[in-house]
Amino acid sequence: MAGADTAAKETLEDYTLRFAPRSYRKWSPAVVGISALGGIAYLADFAIGANIGIAHGTGNALIGIGIFAVVVMLTGFPLAYYAARYNIDLDLITRGSGFGYYGSVITNIVFASFTFIFFALEGSIMAQGLLLGLGIPLWMGYLLSTVVIFPLVIYGMSTLSKLQVWTTPLWLLLMVAPFGFLLLNHPESVGSFFAYGGQDGQGVSMSGALLAAGVCLSLIVQIAEQIDYLRFMPPRTPENRAKWWGWMLLAGPGWVLFGAAKQVVGLFLAVYLIANLPAAQGIANQPVHQFLEIYKDMVPGWLAMTLAVVLVVISQVKINVTNAYSGSLAWTNSFTRVTKTYPGRLVFLVVNLAVALVLMEANMFDFLNGILGFYANCGIAWIVTVATDIAVNKYLLKISPKVPEFRRGMLYDFNPVGLVGFGLSAGLSIMIFFGLFGELLKPYSPLVAVVVAVIATPATAILTKGKYYLRRADDGIEVPMFDEHGNPSGDLLTCHVTGIDFERPDMIASAVPGPEGEIQYISSLALSTDKDGKHLLPRQH
Repeated sequence: MAGADTAAKETLEDYTLRFAPRSYRKWSPAVVGISALGGIAYLADFAIGANIGIAHGTGNALIGIGIFAVVVMLTGFPLAYYAARYNIDLDLITRGSGFGYYGSVITNIVFASFTFIFFALEGSIMAQGLLLGLGIPLWMGYLLSTVVIFPLVIYGMSTLSKLQVWTTPLWLLLMVAPFGFLLLNHPESVGSFFAYGGQDGQGVSMSGALLAAGVCLSLIVQIAEQIDYLRFMPPRTPENRAKWWGWMLLAGPGWVLFGAAKQVVGLFLAVYLIANLPAAQGIANQPVHQFLEIYKDMVPGWLAMTLAVVLVVISQVKINVTNAYSGSLAWTNSFTRVTKTYPGRLVFLVVNLAVALVLMEANMFDFLNGILGFYANCGIAWIVTVATDIAVNKYLLKISPKVPEFRRGMLYDFNPVGLVGFGLSAGLSIMIFFGLFGELLKPYSPLVAVVVAVIATPATAILTKGKYYLRRADDGIEVPMFDEHGNPSGDLLTCHVTGIDFERPDMIASAVPGPEGEIQYISSLALSTDKDGKHLLPRQH
């Protein structure tokens, strides 16, 4: 049980394996929301928007971005609500939404892998900016873009909230100014934008729009990183109700409004460069050059270069602290459940950064793009399966328990509902991605992942009659789980294994009685490191 003692260092561990207690959640809804939105500062959206527009034309790109936004908002809402309302991350939500205690390790590894792949991609953009502006060699830029992140992520939410809030105004100014400048000083660029037909110039088509949407949908997993912040929302009360809902919606599913806007602006800047700078043909889809060329139109060259480098560095630090933070949580969570030992989040922070650095230094970006396309299918399958379980199985069919459960002993180890939904969705879409059903279907693999998950998840729940969700209905504790407003209770109970007080939602009765035969309590974290399972209550179902 030594691992449980490590969890006492809450400033470092940031509630890796359990719900975020009320005593820690001192931030306002606005601070949590702005911190979460700071994580979408990445510049990859500009490149994605430019790439799909150059390939398929403005009309198809705009429709594709619209489809992407609708899918992300529909799937993101139930996930964000559960995270903010019950103060748990997406892995904990996944456990009780069709996957089981160990079943969600599979999706957690999918997410953790995303974080270091995206870290490598975003770190490379920062390194390119440092090379362009300061002449720093790429290999050194990769190293700097990795090392600078470590001290910022050590103290978790307490440091990240300050970083994201303080840097957001400057980031917004640097990002919005070039777009506004073009609209005011080159109004003709709007007409050129809408008329742009892309490389094939074939006009708007269903296939072109769906191909564009498929590329954008690789970003659906971003909701998991939003949730790593949203779980720190304060309790919802009659007094803060409007702000709570507003910031939850904006920073949760609403992140895609900002993401979609960046994709549109990225395409707008690319079309402007293609139309006005013949030399820009090869660089119009690169965010560093997009902003540098527009800044040059606005201010002297030396200042334009400075502003471009500052924007790149701020953007990449904002997103990569989130990638590193979320990755360290996900890897620690999976490792602890599988091995029942708790090494601490910082161990996996180092691992995540080291893997990302190796990928960057090896310059494996052609390979990474293929891997990212492969992972997109897994990510979509996961997100849509969990969102469907909440929206359909919990609320519509009422088969899945409405209150999320994440504690070991309360859940079955594996639940076929999520595993079948995710497995069929990911499996079929990956086969299509690799061309097993022909070249014609290949680009549609992300959309197949969405449709299969939406159908297979409730179908499996109906077939199994929901009997694999809960191993027990009663956790053996008489103290209420929720307060009068439906928020997780802040009542404290002592864990008899660690001697540490934990809040009620984190506790479960131990199967080991006290000296006088009384009920003893054990925390979910201590129970997750119980190697022989002697504290597990017997199964009720």
